[in-house]
Amino acid sequence: MTVPPSQPGPLRSPLFSRYLTLGAKLTPFSGWEMPLQFQGIRQEHQAVRQQVGVFDISHMGKFVLQGGNSLKTLQTLVPSDLSRLKPGKARYTVLLNPEGGILDDLIIYHQENEQVLLIVNAATREADGAWIQSHLPASTTWSDRTQEQVLLALQGPEAQSHLQSLVTCDLTQLSFFSHCHLQILGHPAFIARTGYTGEDGFEIMLSPEAGEHLWDSLISEGVTPCGLGARDTLRLEAALPLYGQDMTPETTPLEAGLDWLVHLKRKGDFIGRQRLEEQASQGVSQRLVGIEMLSRQIARHDYPLFHEGTCIGQVTSGGPSPSLGKNIALGYVPPELASPGQGLQVQIRGKLYEAEVVKTPFYRRP
Repeated sequence: MTVPPSQPGPLRSPLFSRYLTLGAKLTPFSGWEMPLQFQGIRQEHQAVRQQVGVFDISHMGKFVLQGGNSLKTLQTLVPSDLSRLKPGKARYTVLLNPEGGILDDLIIYHQENEQVLLIVNAATREADGAWIQSHLPASTTWSDRTQEQVLLALQGPEAQSHLQSLVTCDLTQLSFFSHCHLQILGHPAFIARTGYTGEDGFEIMLSPEAGEHLWDSLISEGVTPCGLGARDTLRLEAALPLYGQDMTPETTPLEAGLDWLVHLKRKGDFIGRQRLEEQASQGVSQRLVGIEMLSRQIARHDYPLFHEGTCIGQVTSGGPSPSLGKNIALGYVPPELASPGQGLQVQIRGKLYEAEVVKTPFYRRP
């Protein structure tokens, strides 16, 4: 009798047992088993907008590059100028393929002693790792710490006050997209003032033991545990693009509304530069725009967009906005139809419903 090989199960965060204790509804996500929600998506969303919530984002890829002038090497892989990125600062940018398409979006944290931390998407972690390593010089060491470290996102207007009591340094001195190493509850940790919700907040990387301690402490203080559902509604309101939907290898940063990441005049050659130069001079064929439904119908990913009876694009992300009480979406349209106020129709189950292009982000924190 031949015993079939056992199938590997999904990856799980060191905090997985905490999910079960809190009664989380679980969902598969990029090879991981993650919490979709705890109390409910709307409740978790409003907690982040009005007070504070905590997300376990340990599934995100965590790469460390050491030595060999890592930033100089990364300069050739992204369209953003990294030469001015000082230690203690971070930059959001994208990896590009030779056609200028987006392989992934990531945050580059420049640390001390020629060390760089990269946070990438879970779904693209292996591909990103192979791509970046293939361009690294022998003098740069590489490590993947994804499964070695817990990563928590503490987000909301009360995030600083909740975290301040657990650390010894003054968090008011940590500006947006800055980061440092410190002690949290007696444990060494990396902390950055970054996030994916449109609110103030922090992302904290630490050991599994320390992560459990911090999670338990925050929950005991009344911080709301949040899942992937609220993470998606929050980032959509803030018009923060999602890789695999709003950005793909077939879309360029100039098409995806990420012009501010492209520094053609400030830096030299990089992968995908030729395509971006062509688009900068000749224009793009499509643009990612914000869309508001003018009825109660909800636009979802892949729904067709119409104008005067012709299909002109598609929705990439969409859903209800708990903060605004509207149904909102992102989608690609021809540039001549990308101005705010432009009327469109969304096809839903064979029928067309009215919508219009609006400015983004849909929501801005006070």
